[in-house]
Amino acid sequence: MSERFLPTEDPVMEAVLQWTVERDAKDVRRLLEWLPEARSSRERQALMDRVRSLLSELEEAMNKLDAMH
Repeated sequence: MSERFLPTEDPVMEAVLQWTVERDAKDVRRLLEWLPEARSSRERQALMDRVRSLLSELEEAMNKLDAMH
């Protein structure tokens, strides 16, 4: 990401949102790596449900970050 000349109005919220994006992206990656190793369709479904939930949270955080700039 590029550096901004002016800080956002809420630098704490920006830091939280950036942390959320990084954490969720790592978690999604890890869950998708585990998916082929799932032993049952129930386990696969649980992994996919969590991936969808994280992707939704990730998208919301990214939209909020975009709105701050």
